[in-house]
Amino acid sequence: MEARRSRGRALRLRVAVVWVVVMAAAVSQAQAQLQLQVGFYDTLCPAAEIIVQEEVSKAVSGNPGVAASLVRLHFHDCFVRGCDASVLLDSTPGNQAEKDAPPNTSLRGFEVIDSAKTRLEQACFGVVSCADVLAFAARDALALVGGNAYQVPSGRRDGNVSVAQETNGNLPPPTASVSQLNQIFGSKGLTQAEMVALSGAHTIGNAHCSSFDSRLYAYGPNGAGQDPTMDPSYLAALTQQCPNQQGGQDGTVAMDPVTPTAFDTNYYASIVAKRGLLASDQALLADPTTASQIVGYTNSPDTFQADFAAAMIKMGGIGVLTGTAGTIRTNCRVPS
Repeated sequence: MEARRSRGRALRLRVAVVWVVVMAAAVSQAQAQLQLQVGFYDTLCPAAEIIVQEEVSKAVSGNPGVAASLVRLHFHDCFVRGCDASVLLDSTPGNQAEKDAPPNTSLRGFEVIDSAKTRLEQACFGVVSCADVLAFAARDALALVGGNAYQVPSGRRDGNVSVAQETNGNLPPPTASVSQLNQIFGSKGLTQAEMVALSGAHTIGNAHCSSFDSRLYAYGPNGAGQDPTMDPSYLAALTQQCPNQQGGQDGTVAMDPVTPTAFDTNYYASIVAKRGLLASDQALLADPTTASQIVGYTNSPDTFQADFAAAMIKMGGIGVLTGTAGTIRTNCRVPS
């Protein structure tokens, strides 16, 4: 009996310790987020946000697809180690960095961040973090293609660690179910509603054929069928754009074939029409709660724009380094 009581006390102690650790981490993250503030560089480097906006505008005017790339960079940064610009660090002979992990090899836009950072260092040496440049660039890119221009709380500092293996389980795969998406986004402190809103980023940009061709050629228990949840005419068009090459050239397809460079609600309209490109996109229609939100966005684009901006601001506070934590990297590609 006494042994049973001892085991019970030990179990309760372990649970209590875990709870304390989780709560401490949550409080720590909340405190770090509170240290971010709109206008952080107003006196430290007054031209900071203007410089980033100019470089982003130059890049997007030359290639509208860059807008989606910059939004994706910010997302992939924040979901691994928090928003600390670790996704920008280059690999070294002794370490494979995040950017070279399989989910990240298609990331683009690094040169835009480099250009902005070069100008920032000339204007205000060692002041503006790479993590803040990423957050500003994502906001500015969205505004240039039709998104709401929201204010970005800043004051992030940069990390110096980037490990490819840490992308595992932190970035949602293109085959994710709603429950898997909820788990990944929830682990970052984001709600299901915020997950659905942030998924709207797929209304701009392209996806590689390899991220969805299993729906065209390898679906079902025999691994040789086609996804019945996809509109047949859309499926037929995709098979033309992405022939079954089995390891051949991996082409790209617009995530939103109607307005691929406009930040609007056609992504959600496509899902309702069973034309979601990724399995993780179309999965949102299978869950009653997420489906209701999707239909709501198609009927109220302004609601989507407001929800997306709010979710981006919240995402930008994931795991941030502030105060004396972290550093300010003068070259975003190398540790300082």
